[in-house]
Amino acid sequence: MMRGISRLYWSLVLICFAFAPIVEASSVRLKELARIEGVRENSLFGYGLVVGLAGTGDTHRSKATLQSIANTLQQFGISLDSDEIASRNVAAVTLTAKLPPFANSGDMIDVNVSSMGDARSLVGGTLLLAPLKAVNGKIYAVAQGQVSVGGFSYDLNGNVVQKNHPTVGVIPSGASVERGLSTDLVGADGHINVILNQPDFTTASRIKNAINKTLGPGKARAVHAGKISVVAPAGEYDLVDYLTRIENSVIEPDRIATVVVNERTGTVVAGGDVTIDNVTISHGNIKVVISTDYQVSQPVFVREPGRGVSTVVVPDTSIDIEESVAEPVRLSSGASIADLVTALRQIKTSTRDVITILQLIKTAGALHAQLVIQ
Repeated sequence: MMRGISRLYWSLVLICFAFAPIVEASSVRLKELARIEGVRENSLFGYGLVVGLAGTGDTHRSKATLQSIANTLQQFGISLDSDEIASRNVAAVTLTAKLPPFANSGDMIDVNVSSMGDARSLVGGTLLLAPLKAVNGKIYAVAQGQVSVGGFSYDLNGNVVQKNHPTVGVIPSGASVERGLSTDLVGADGHINVILNQPDFTTASRIKNAINKTLGPGKARAVHAGKISVVAPAGEYDLVDYLTRIENSVIEPDRIATVVVNERTGTVVAGGDVTIDNVTISHGNIKVVISTDYQVSQPVFVREPGRGVSTVVVPDTSIDIEESVAEPVRLSSGASIADLVTALRQIKTSTRDVITILQLIKTAGALHAQLVIQ
């Protein structure tokens, strides 16, 4: 069974690598490779209370929860000391959200809810009205609503049944934006900056040329590998239309030859442009088998055997060493990873050994690619 699974796995790997050499770099729009400086999300955070829990909330050990309940009741004219409150239906939670760019007052955003105390579950809870602040301390949204939890936890007499994380939930569209963010797309120098997702000198140069071809000569300048500065429009174009022309410019991005190796799953992924120099690989294994048989030594049965005479268990250990002959693999200059995998498959090399061999080829300087090990 395992041999069949291994054969299937290697077949899939070889199919993937076999098609890799014929894949060419495709042209994509600039908006898939870069973003306009200033267009980004902003993190919001807050603190609140989730009520309506069925006895799965914070215990009396969570003093902050009891104090928060007392403070909330005081807003409704009910004065109680935190020591006078005993409830397992309330949980203190932290709130996190992302304020998207160009958000306006009245927009709805999702809110993540996470327990802070010793609550067992947030299933069935409702978040009370809570403000969401940015890092500058200003309130940008308010959150409230039913908490949706993708799990559960039930216990009785010390027996616990749990699925996923019942102390973390989400409120879809649970926060209303109260204050939008002003996004400055044009800098003080009158330029719009295009920021690459993956900085690369060749790609930056191609982006500059593509923008100059679209907008006119001299409009764009590559500042460095991750930034292109574009002259802002001088009234002849609306800013939105101007940015639309920029982000829809067609680019053929350059890429670094990379081999990605995941040691935990034994997965190797490589592009078709990865090549290997002249290299010889010798692969062999040593198999050691230690087996022990236990023999029973019985004394001669006589009527009076005497003192110290008894049955004895005698171990009989044997050690066998089996060393397979090292099978060499030779690859000529310009060979691809697909050629290497095919050759190693012929000598029945395991996936783990392939990963080790790739690391050694890289160390030897014969692998012309960046080796990323996860």
